[in-house]
Amino acid sequence: MSYLSSAMTRRTVLLSAAAAGAAGMLAGSTAVASTTDAQAIKPFSYKATDEDLADLRQRILATRLSEKETVSDFSQGVPLKTIKQVTKYWADQYDWRKVEERLNAYPQFITNIDGLDIHFIHVRSKHKNALPIIVTHGWPGSIVEQLKIIEPLTDPTAHGGSEGDAFDVVIPSMPGYGFSGKPSETGWGPERIASAWIELMKRLGYKRYVAQGGDWGAVVTDMMGVQAPPELVGIHTNMAGAVPPDIDKLAFSGAPTPAGLSADEVRAYEQLAGFYKNVYYAFEMGTRPQTLVGLSDSPVALATFMLDHDARSLELIARSFDGQKEGLSPDDVLDNITLFWLTNTGVSAARLYWENKLPFFAPKGVKIPVAVSAFPDELYQMPKSWAEKGYPNLVFYNRPAKGGHFAAWEQPVLLTQDLRAGFSALRKEM
Repeated sequence: MSYLSSAMTRRTVLLSAAAAGAAGMLAGSTAVASTTDAQAIKPFSYKATDEDLADLRQRILATRLSEKETVSDFSQGVPLKTIKQVTKYWADQYDWRKVEERLNAYPQFITNIDGLDIHFIHVRSKHKNALPIIVTHGWPGSIVEQLKIIEPLTDPTAHGGSEGDAFDVVIPSMPGYGFSGKPSETGWGPERIASAWIELMKRLGYKRYVAQGGDWGAVVTDMMGVQAPPELVGIHTNMAGAVPPDIDKLAFSGAPTPAGLSADEVRAYEQLAGFYKNVYYAFEMGTRPQTLVGLSDSPVALATFMLDHDARSLELIARSFDGQKEGLSPDDVLDNITLFWLTNTGVSAARLYWENKLPFFAPKGVKIPVAVSAFPDELYQMPKSWAEKGYPNLVFYNRPAKGGHFAAWEQPVLLTQDLRAGFSALRKEM
């Protein structure tokens, strides 16, 4: 018996059911919100209907699979073996109600900013003088990415830290993702999202705060740093936008490794060039997102498209379905994919690539204090030399021993340690 039923730019590219702007987004599901003031902060919770979960399982079981790939590696994408493992576990063992319970255990809210409903988790620390932090997810991620860091950040004394390490945590769902509204007009790129986050922190009453992000969250966080409201005292990124523009262009073109690079820079260049060779998902989303309508019709199509983000992440996820613990578990992976499915945000999330006009990895012009974590299995491990040039006010740089693209999800302890250390000097100045 199923637990489901029981419970790149164009190169430089790339719910509330009670809230009017999101009407119909969660058709068939139930949500809780209150008040009618468009700018009010409204309590929110979510519960999928049994019908939604039964429909999901039926669609998974009805999937028509392709034949096996003709290679013995990951060079043709997600292997048939992994697809079968994901499909079987999703239909027969996975329990959405567990993550739903986790989500609803945290205070969640909806507020309308710039004409769009924005969903966010907001957890205040019990400790005095906690430093407010707004944390932004990426694609193919969601607020599920950051659930593991909430308690270590808000309750550090129970997780190896001191009272002086405490944070108030704000985790928004980006426009078109999860429980936030889906833009019905163009213009919701990283710059506008950054402005919305600045307004959100202002609306929450924070006079001083920091920001953090990876993947798209890193780009949004960089743009918050560029806009530099006086309340934002610093940012942390685990996907640093500091690749020298000329190096970035060479890597994208597939040019041989340029001369004169250090060993760390050579490794980063080769990682980046390798990633650019396999970034076709970003080209599709960056040019023809509406063509991906199959992501709204087939949960397995959605899953395989999301799994094939980068080579190392796919390898680690595939190994997790083989029973090897690699930071992410099968439940972690399916919690995120199921959230996309239930909110029907496969296509709306993809449009962010179409909207973006910024380079992913080159400097954006951030002048405020920046902390950088360079994880070894990131798309590229940012060398300190590049970070210092790209962020002239670099206050912290660390190369954690392990971890990849989804740092908060894969290595929450290591990321938490870096956030504490990276912002420690800024706390002293506040």
